[in-house]
Amino acid sequence: MDAHQLPSSVPESQVLIIMTGGTICMQRSPSGFVPARHFQQTCLAKIPIFNDGSQPQVFLDVVVNSAGERKKCSSLRTPPSLYERQVRYTVFEFEELLDSSSIDSKGWAEIAQTIYNNYTLFDAFVILHGTDSLAYTCSALSFMLQNLGKPVILTGSQAPMSELQNDASDNLLGSLVVAGHFMIPEVCLYFNYKLFRGNRATKVAASDFAAFDSPNAPPLAVTTSMQTHVNWDLVRRPTSLENFSIRTNLDTSHVACLRIFPGIKPEMVDAVLQLEGLRGLVLETFGAGNAPGGRDDAMTKVLASAIQRGIVIINITQCLTGHVSPVYAPGMTLFRAGVVAGQDMTTEAALTKLAYLLALPDSTSASVARDMANSIRGELTSHSQAVFRHPDGDGLSARTTTLTALGYAIAQGDLEKVQDLMKGENNQVLNDSDYAGNTPVHIASHSPSLEILRYFLLQGASVHLRNRAGRTPLFLAANDGLADHVKLLRKSGAHLHADERALAETQARRRPGVWALAGVGTGSLKERHEVEIQSQSSFDGDGGNNKMQAIAGSAPA
Repeated sequence: MDAHQLPSSVPESQVLIIMTGGTICMQRSPSGFVPARHFQQTCLAKIPIFNDGSQPQVFLDVVVNSAGERKKCSSLRTPPSLYERQVRYTVFEFEELLDSSSIDSKGWAEIAQTIYNNYTLFDAFVILHGTDSLAYTCSALSFMLQNLGKPVILTGSQAPMSELQNDASDNLLGSLVVAGHFMIPEVCLYFNYKLFRGNRATKVAASDFAAFDSPNAPPLAVTTSMQTHVNWDLVRRPTSLENFSIRTNLDTSHVACLRIFPGIKPEMVDAVLQLEGLRGLVLETFGAGNAPGGRDDAMTKVLASAIQRGIVIINITQCLTGHVSPVYAPGMTLFRAGVVAGQDMTTEAALTKLAYLLALPDSTSASVARDMANSIRGELTSHSQAVFRHPDGDGLSARTTTLTALGYAIAQGDLEKVQDLMKGENNQVLNDSDYAGNTPVHIASHSPSLEILRYFLLQGASVHLRNRAGRTPLFLAANDGLADHVKLLRKSGAHLHADERALAETQARRRPGVWALAGVGTGSLKERHEVEIQSQSSFDGDGGNNKMQAIAGSAPA
C-alpha cells in the first residue's frame, strides 16, 4: 500500500529525544555559545512544525534512572506528515550537558542505559549530540546496543537552533520523521537530509551543513521535498531469538590510534606500542593498507613483536573511500606479520569495535583479531552477509501478492508453503501489512503453527510493529491465550506497547497466567527484566524498488 493511502487511524508514534548537549541546544552567552537547558520549552514548543498545539496536557512516562524511577514529562506532537501520521515526543535532558569533544565511554554508557531503561515505553529514540565526536558515539552505540529492534537515530547541527540561520530544525525534524515512520532497527546518523548507518559515517566538514558522509556505504534513506526514500535492501534486522540488551563496559583506556606518515620512525611506533596496558592499536596506513617496512624491515619487526605480546593491530586506510587489501608488497608484509586488515571500516568504527571486543568476557587476542575482520553490526562490507532486497519489476504488486498468499499459508499452518513463498528476495514482505495493518508476524502470532512464527522471527521480522488497531503481535498472542507464542515473542524481544497496557491489565483479570508471561503486572524495571528472564528460561519449544515509499508495515506504531 502506498504511504499516502494510509488511513488517519494509524496510531501516532511515541519517540524519546535524549539531549546530551552539543551545538544544537546552545545559546549565546558572554563567554560564547554554551549548552542551554529546557530545549523542549524554549525551542521546540515555539515552532509549529514541532508542535501542532493539540493535546498539550499529554504526559509521557520516562524512566529517569537505573532504579526504574519514572517521571511524567510533558510532550509535544508534530503536525501530520505526508504519511498521515503524527509523532508525539518528549525531550529528556542529561543532568550534565556536554560539548561533544568532552564525551567519553562514560557518556556512551549513559546514553545506552537511558535507551535500555525506556526501551519498552517508546517506539524509537532520537539522540541530540555535538558533531565533533558524533561518528564515534554512533559507532560505539552500534556495538553496545545488542539485538536492537527499534530505530535509534543520532543527530546534531552545525549551528544552534536558536540562531536565525541553522541546520538544526531540518536535522531534528528529519530524524523525528524517520524514527516515527520507518522500522529501521539500527543505530543511525541523520544529517543534511540523509540517514547513514551510524558505524559507516564520518565527519567530513568542520562548518558545512553537509558535515557527514558515509564514503563506503550508501545512505539508508534520503529525504526529498516530497517523501523519504528508504533503501530497504540495506537495512539490517535482528535474526536471533534474543531480547534487547546493552553492554556498556567498552575498554577505551587500552586502545590507541596511530597515523602513518612518510618518514615515520620505527622507534615512534614502538613507543606507542610499549605504552603500559595497551591492548589494541588502529593503524592508519597509506592507500590500500601500505606502510613503510623500514630499513631491515625494522617497522615490520616492531609490529610483529607487539602482536606476539598480545596486542591486536588493525590496518585502516587513511583514504576517505576504498578498503585495505594486501595487494601490494608492503600491505602483504603487514598481513603476514599478523596485522588485521580492517577492510573498509572507518577509524571511528575500528576504534570503538576494538574497545567493545576487548571488553567482552573471556576475550583473547586471537578472538578479537578474528572478530575485527568480520562484520558484526554492518560496520564493514561483507559479501557473505544476507541482504533484504525488493523483487525486480513492480515490487509493491509482487509483494502484495506474496503477502496475500502468506496469509492463507499461515492460517493453514503450512510451514513448507510459507518457506517456499519466502524464497528468493521477498524478505521485505515480512514488515508489509494487509488492509488492517497486520504483518505476517501479527497473523502468525495467533495462528496455530508456532514454527511459522519462529521462522518469521529468524528471518528478521519486527515484533514491534502495530496494526491499525494499535495492537502488537504479543498482544494478539496473549489475547488468544497462546502461551507458547507469547514465550517465543518475548524471547525475541517483544513487549506490550504503552498504549496496550491498560486493556491488557483488564484482560489479565480473566486470564492472568498468559498475560503475566506477556509482562502484565510487572511495573518496575527490575520486575520487567525478571519476567523476561523467566519467560526465556521457561520456553521449551524447539524448534523491486530500492527507493520505495513508506508502506504501512514499514513504520513503528
